[in-house]
Amino acid sequence: MADNVAADSPGLTERIEGYAAGMGPSWIAGAIAAGPATIASLVTGGATFGYSLLWVVVLSAGAGSLVQYLSMRLGLLTERGIVAVVEEHLGPTWAWLLVADAVIAAGVAQLVIMKTVATVSATVTGVDARLWGVAWALVLALGLAGRGYRFLELAAKALVSLVVAAFVASLFVAPVDYSTAASGLFPTVPPGSALVAAGILGGAVHITLITMQSYTMRSRGWTSEDYGTAAFDIGASMFVAFGVYSLAIFLVAASVLTPDDPLTAVGAAQALGPLVGANARWLFLLGLWGAAVSTLGGNTIVPPFLVADKLGWGTTIEDTRYRWLLVVAALLSAPGAFVGGAVIGQLVLVLAVGTVGTPFVIAVVLYLLNSEAVADRNSPLANVGGVALLLVTGALAANFVREQVTGGIDPLTGFVLAFAVALGTATVGLCGKYVLEEVEVG
Repeated sequence: MADNVAADSPGLTERIEGYAAGMGPSWIAGAIAAGPATIASLVTGGATFGYSLLWVVVLSAGAGSLVQYLSMRLGLLTERGIVAVVEEHLGPTWAWLLVADAVIAAGVAQLVIMKTVATVSATVTGVDARLWGVAWALVLALGLAGRGYRFLELAAKALVSLVVAAFVASLFVAPVDYSTAASGLFPTVPPGSALVAAGILGGAVHITLITMQSYTMRSRGWTSEDYGTAAFDIGASMFVAFGVYSLAIFLVAASVLTPDDPLTAVGAAQALGPLVGANARWLFLLGLWGAAVSTLGGNTIVPPFLVADKLGWGTTIEDTRYRWLLVVAALLSAPGAFVGGAVIGQLVLVLAVGTVGTPFVIAVVLYLLNSEAVADRNSPLANVGGVALLLVTGALAANFVREQVTGGIDPLTGFVLAFAVALGTATVGLCGKYVLEEVEVG
């Protein structure tokens, strides 16, 4: 009898093969995380501070995996979109605040990501970046509205794999000193590195990644029975693929570039040419191109998911209203290619807006995972990890805002400050609400 049971039970290899075949949703989150803002932060950190911030790079992969795990739990245990769950258990005001938070962060990012995609496309092909902006917007609109989620998932898997392969290959043509690099695993914060460290970590723990998880899993029809597949999906995409991607970029930048080199994503690729040869330049540029395109596609679906859920619409292309939201979101990204100014500064602002919005959504997820919204509440260990993430992202948000307003308040920094005050107040209020409810129950 025992032998028959053992024979019928899938072995470890079969289970892993089954999980691998079912992967998908977290790869879209990984595609967004592995974007131009993350590349800019990694390049700046490696070129400016050498290997000393390697520990932050490793930490970012772990933190990103943890926050996606918490989002996954909420999505699977409720089997609903995060906005609908918030509206039922916290009310419509909180739901609208969550929608506004995510839409603003994703919308601002979309324009700068499109500018990066168009700029890299122009660098590779020689065709005007503005024409590329219009072309990519049309590709997005037709692809997402025509094939929906499956189109994006397949593209994300292919592009993230390509990006990781390109950057890993660049390690073999760059003179990385691995023995010296190992010293960077010991936590230190060199003078002037706090903002860059925040950028590296903020790329993996971001509001768009957290809010989209429940919707991408619903698009695959996942339920609580798919818990193992979902956990494997996160480990493979965020911890392994994103972690390897981040390490490769950081190590190449730290081993080759200096603060005197042009510390932009495209500038770093151009600088590698005369330093270590054309192969490294093209591998880095190819990786950047794939990362920018995959991030653009993943980021496009975030606002339509949340808005449709709040309005009670479907979140698949079977609902025509959702389909048109996808088209509008894709086409509105085209103006990004016409935005002037230096991309690196704009990426910092985008990261600031996203980081400011992240603590609030982490607080929302933790509140719901410890409420009647789920049948299986968070374990103490998961709560400790979640609270640590909340504190770290809160500190990063405060640091970003301080950096932005230090040089004076203009319309953009004023917007970031107002955004931060509103969401900071909401986060404190939500934490207070939870404490009061626990006291009443006790």
